[in-house]
Amino acid sequence: MNSGSKGDGVRANALWGRGGRNGLRGHAFRRIVLLAAVAALAVPAAGVAAPPSLPSNSGGAVVPAALLAQAQANPTQIFHVIVQGTKGVKSSGVASEVGSENGKAKKIFASITGVSADITGKDLLKLARHPHITAITPDAPLQSSDYQDSTMWPDTADVSLLWNNIDFNTGNVIGPAPQAPTIAVIDSGIDTSKTADFGSRVVASVNMCSLCTDNTTNDLEGHGTMVAGVAAGAGLYPGVAQNANLVSIRVSDAQGESLTSDVISAADWVLAHKDQYGIKVVNMSLAGASPTSFRLDPLDQAVERLWFSGVTVVVAAGNFGTGAPVDMSMAPGNDPFVITVGATDQMQTSDPTDDTVPSWSAYGYTEDGFSKPDIAAPGRYMIAPIPMNSTIATTVPDRIVAPGYIWMSGTSFATPIVAGAAAQILARHPNWGPDQVKGALMLTANYLPDAAPRSVGVGEVDGAAAASLDFTPPNPNIALDQYVSPDPTTGQPTFNAAAWASAAWSDAAWESAAWSDAAWADAAWSDAAWADAAWSSGVFTESTSSLMSSTATYSESTFSP
Repeated sequence: MNSGSKGDGVRANALWGRGGRNGLRGHAFRRIVLLAAVAALAVPAAGVAAPPSLPSNSGGAVVPAALLAQAQANPTQIFHVIVQGTKGVKSSGVASEVGSENGKAKKIFASITGVSADITGKDLLKLARHPHITAITPDAPLQSSDYQDSTMWPDTADVSLLWNNIDFNTGNVIGPAPQAPTIAVIDSGIDTSKTADFGSRVVASVNMCSLCTDNTTNDLEGHGTMVAGVAAGAGLYPGVAQNANLVSIRVSDAQGESLTSDVISAADWVLAHKDQYGIKVVNMSLAGASPTSFRLDPLDQAVERLWFSGVTVVVAAGNFGTGAPVDMSMAPGNDPFVITVGATDQMQTSDPTDDTVPSWSAYGYTEDGFSKPDIAAPGRYMIAPIPMNSTIATTVPDRIVAPGYIWMSGTSFATPIVAGAAAQILARHPNWGPDQVKGALMLTANYLPDAAPRSVGVGEVDGAAAASLDFTPPNPNIALDQYVSPDPTTGQPTFNAAAWASAAWSDAAWESAAWSDAAWADAAWSDAAWADAAWSSGVFTESTSSLMSSTATYSESTFSP
């Protein structure tokens, strides 16, 4: 791939001013009116011709067609899978069911009702007929989200104002920035030796990487350190929330590969330790390459559990775009609750109104009918800290701009801008939950006139405008929240996917509650946005051909121009 022109390199080291932008509260709220009437929230509308369905075997458990075929063709082969159980069954019970069919449960999860397991093809087919088993999916390999800088991005995303405590009415600095909550980075690790960037703020480092041949928490790829630097670095090229503590959860090896079960285990770890470390934001710069429905995908279940537990989850849209809408059914970015982030190109200015969307930044509909991404942020030519002996640094040494710093592009690096902005919002509104954080970010996003419809969701992030809201923003997930109820076994909030799917099929107006809040109207949204997102186009009527392909990978490790 093209690694960028010399002009790009010059641009990577340039600094532009705000071009007259004051960044003050009055200016921010004037820009709210520019929000486009687009449907990046795009919940289903009218026109569904048939009930939504997922593939299943003859016994009832959901199993991808490819996995079923492989199990039938290879009865003695060991398959690495994730097994999910019905509500009311504990994960330990799922493990027992796996054992009853000669399978071996390897990890018992807390964020989902399920386990990772090894089981032969013939025993997998038997297990799939158990009445308490809802889904068996491959423990698919994943890869880090992708890579590219422009040092004016803090101005474009309007986050530099948040590096101090600003009186948004006057623009005066009135003190140091309020303390941001901890951000957990689920990635390839964070290089804790980079004290200029992180100091002692990496308060925990955990290795969940099953594919790693070493038993360390070191970042051998470099991707996680870059992501952490954009979110919260404080060195030569500072990030968004420079006083936030960080938790490093390593799930990827030196090539950026990881397993779905490792990422779910990372979610489990966050659930168990979020109060201990004050974790309020999770960054997952991971984007899948195989389509799946969020209704039963185990990784989607895990991120929803984090969301319902008060942790704002920010994920990458992916770098598999073509410049036109594509299938956005890859977990975890396909989940309607979390914040899915696309990338923008700043076009060598700090003014967001001329920003465009790189062709590789993916956008479109999921198999369940939701439009993704929700929002966008600068993601092209991003400079961030990196271990000099890491895979990325040694593969593209021509991109190193200073010792320990490199430029890369991708939705991987747009995502931590939004994660850092979420932390800055929570620093000023500590009682807000994930729905309010998402609402604030979407309500204040900048409309991009040169972007294709829905390619950036509602627009490009404006961190200062979102953090300076002095009222509770509308909840963009309100139409989905009516299907969230306590699990009968754990008591934890759980999304009732079956009830939602039934309502979406039978009631064209199920999502109307999302527009009952007058604040959305104030933001210049219109009912036309929902009409444009109608499922009459057939998006929702397309049955999922496979819940998760056995060859699925997370394809965010390409070097984007």
